[in-house]
Amino acid sequence: MDHMSMDGMVANHKMDMNDMDMGNGQMMHMGNLKLKFWVSLVLTLPIIIMSPMMGMRLPFQITFQPWSDYLVAILGTVLFIYGGQPFFSGAKGELANRKPAMMTLIAMGISVAYVYSIYAVIANDVLHVTPMVTDFFWELATLIDIMLLGHWIEMNTVMSAGSAVDNLAKLLPSTAHKLINGDVQDVAIAQLINGDHVQVRAGEKIPADGQIVSGATSVNEAMVTGEARLVEKQVKDQVVGGSVNGEGTFEMTVTGTGENGYLAQVMQLVSDAQAAKSSQENMADRVAGYLFYAALTVAIVAFVTWLLVGNLALALSIAVTVLVIACPHALGLAIPLVVARSTAIAAGHGLLIRNRDAMERVNQLNYALMDKTGTLTAGNFKVADYQSSRDQFQANDILRLMASLETGSSHPLAVGILTAAKAHRLTLIPVTDSHQITGVGLSGQIDGTTYQIVSAAYLDREKLTYDRAVFERLAGAGNSVSYLVADGQVLGYVAQGDQIKPESKHLIAQLKAQNITPVMLTGDNPQSAQVVADQLGITAVHASLLPEDKAKLVKRYQDDGGHVMMIGDGVNDAPSLAQADIGVAIGSGTDVAIDSADVVLVKSNPDDVVDFLALARQTTRKMTQNLWWGAGYNVITIPLAAGVLAPIGFLLNPMVGAVVMSLSTVIVAINAMTLRLKN
Repeated sequence: MDHMSMDGMVANHKMDMNDMDMGNGQMMHMGNLKLKFWVSLVLTLPIIIMSPMMGMRLPFQITFQPWSDYLVAILGTVLFIYGGQPFFSGAKGELANRKPAMMTLIAMGISVAYVYSIYAVIANDVLHVTPMVTDFFWELATLIDIMLLGHWIEMNTVMSAGSAVDNLAKLLPSTAHKLINGDVQDVAIAQLINGDHVQVRAGEKIPADGQIVSGATSVNEAMVTGEARLVEKQVKDQVVGGSVNGEGTFEMTVTGTGENGYLAQVMQLVSDAQAAKSSQENMADRVAGYLFYAALTVAIVAFVTWLLVGNLALALSIAVTVLVIACPHALGLAIPLVVARSTAIAAGHGLLIRNRDAMERVNQLNYALMDKTGTLTAGNFKVADYQSSRDQFQANDILRLMASLETGSSHPLAVGILTAAKAHRLTLIPVTDSHQITGVGLSGQIDGTTYQIVSAAYLDREKLTYDRAVFERLAGAGNSVSYLVADGQVLGYVAQGDQIKPESKHLIAQLKAQNITPVMLTGDNPQSAQVVADQLGITAVHASLLPEDKAKLVKRYQDDGGHVMMIGDGVNDAPSLAQADIGVAIGSGTDVAIDSADVVLVKSNPDDVVDFLALARQTTRKMTQNLWWGAGYNVITIPLAAGVLAPIGFLLNPMVGAVVMSLSTVIVAINAMTLRLKN
């Protein structure tokens, strides 16, 4: 299928969110898990009433021996098989992958408790073996309930965290006004394909990504890009599906639907980020693996030791306690809950995290290399001066020829030239064989003559003659100067000025405050680049660069021991974005080449880089806190469960271990949900 409907995307996303990984590929459906918990809880109630807790009978408990023991054993068996099934399935997957971890530990814990309890019932009521410690059905039942509840809470938390993605999908309307042979027909948006002509009326949601072909309006893109203002749109402007049209009615050509649309890309990016394993998640898996072997070793050693100094009942009780304590439930929740929360916050603020490892590298950064045009400056060039260098051409001839060559280009310099030509009502000339020259400019034929638009750096490399003094004056004023060349001669120039984004100064100040050195990389001339750098307070500037030069500079900083974040527009900067430790593509989100970046900022706002750094640091801090808590309590409680304090009369009971574990799970979940985006 070439075009997937947004309904399908939502359905797939919900299916992914409703299916929870229960251990290396073993999935548990949300509804089934909820049902298992409630059924298990119902089975637990009579067990609590009839079975002793920690060997003691509570005032509300009843017993009618030996039948109460048999009934508890039957209910415990049903609970063990039914409620424990998710953990056995998870353990099977882990063992099949030769990576025993949390599910295996849980399965071991409840299995040992069950076998011990059945043995206790038979010994007490059938064999009449005395003395004998009572069964652990009370602990077994409550442990299964706690584990099922913990996973249910986890899945609810993850689904709540992912609701921001579902809300994005809900932005699209159900139908669109499609123009067919001049008539307007309402069709389902799933039927739209690229190239369709659609009418969007005042106040309606835009049904798909597209380009305006007639009409003018203002569009509220707040829910998509985070911009809390109306954005004016004219013919040839791009609009994003899901944004809300203002008072005008316009027609557009569909450019992105289904899986190709912007919202679908957002959903896919978030989904990929939630599914991908970060280095800290891998660490959590490794810790769980180590914990399995450690717990198994300690349990065996403790069992043998207490069998020698005590009896079988005591040895089994202590072994059960060790395995219950070692169940790494909190460790399993430690990272995923933070990731789910962080990803949802990022998506809601227009921060699309493609590679979650990038967030963990933020604390290592010491250089931020960034493009100038479109990143630090607005990219809204205005022609400040244009002149001819040859007697046979007038100044307007130069502007007309350059505008003709730039027809159809969306580059900021091209837009500035085309705008100036339109303002002077210049008639453009047809161009053939028009193509970009990487790192140089562009070329095309007009009336049989090949023309090129190039930079001063190209003229210097090719040793072409031009007025250097004029260039120094224009560039020194902060202008970008483009030259028109034909037959090896410079025919004229166009000088354009750009405006620095107001947020850029704050970005540079914040980078310096975080001990990250800002470095400007630009293909523009050194004089123009220096003007911008001086205004922003950037001391390291590299100008007149080709795309491959930027990537080499990133590599050079890395080779010198630096950790580099590259910020660019995601197109010309693609090589350097891919080379950097963290590649940040800043742009509209629809035009940017996201495949080369680790992070995509939907808005063209430098302050979003600051937001990303803040969110990344807080996310990493929460991950570390949860990781230490999830694994740290085992370091203390496993030795206690094994009986290291037995000489002073303290032995940790299995139920106490289950309670401690459940509390750690709640703490991990609460800590994850307190994550906020703060600067």
